[in-house]
Amino acid sequence: MTGLLFTILCATAIALILKYNDVRGGHPLLLLLGNYIVASVLGFYYLLTAVEPAFSRATFGFGLLLGTSFVGSFFVYAKAVRAAGAAIATVSARLSVFVPVLLSIIFFKEQPSLRFWLGFLITAVTIFLFYLALRGPEHQHLRLRDFFYLVAVFLAMGFNDFAMKVFREWRPQSERPFFLSVIFSTALLITAVLVIRLKLKWQWATLIRGHVLGIPNLLHSVFLLMALAVLPAILVYPVANIGIILLTAFSAMVIWRERLNFYGWLAVAGGAAAIAVLSV
Repeated sequence: MTGLLFTILCATAIALILKYNDVRGGHPLLLLLGNYIVASVLGFYYLLTAVEPAFSRATFGFGLLLGTSFVGSFFVYAKAVRAAGAAIATVSARLSVFVPVLLSIIFFKEQPSLRFWLGFLITAVTIFLFYLALRGPEHQHLRLRDFFYLVAVFLAMGFNDFAMKVFREWRPQSERPFFLSVIFSTALLITAVLVIRLKLKWQWATLIRGHVLGIPNLLHSVFLLMALAVLPAILVYPVANIGIILLTAFSAMVIWRERLNFYGWLAVAGGAAAIAVLSV
């Protein structure tokens, strides 16, 4: 359970740094650049200090694909926020938990119990309550293109999570340091090219925040792979997702004095119940 706990802590730290950058008006692409600089350096350090690391063309290619997907999912999410609003886009991202769970059941024959289905149902209700807590009073009419972005967020983030499970089952764990270094160096290269082509105005404060972000970003992937090594994916993904919602909500209350409405408190209660049911 240690890997799962630290996965939740790292993902919450990522969410809080993104929130802080938004509050400070930092450009998200520069934040991403700083993040991948540090994550890449740490990834190479992880590779150099690993005991008998292994390499393969298959893992290299898979890392290239996932690094590209990491950057792509970020831009799709940004498009979804602009098109449909932050609340709906965030819920679409959270609902992506269904993708790795269902694919793990189909492809890796993980057998869910009745308790799992109950916990998963509570998870779905919690995410819906989370949406009700976030949505604004204004009514927003969604176009077909907006739904495309929401579905793209759902699939892209679900793919990113499931890819970790695929690597865990497909490749030897001695290749894990190499895999992570390829992911983050690929994402760094793509982000750097975008920053140069868009000729963004330099923001040192945003870049530094990105450097801080890079630490939990790399560790999140490390701990997620650790959790998947000892726990079934159908447990890891729902518990991690709900844990992130709960811890981020409470952290925002403490740091930014954000208040939860009635639906927010129901989401917290539902999330706690889902974790209790799934973790027993």
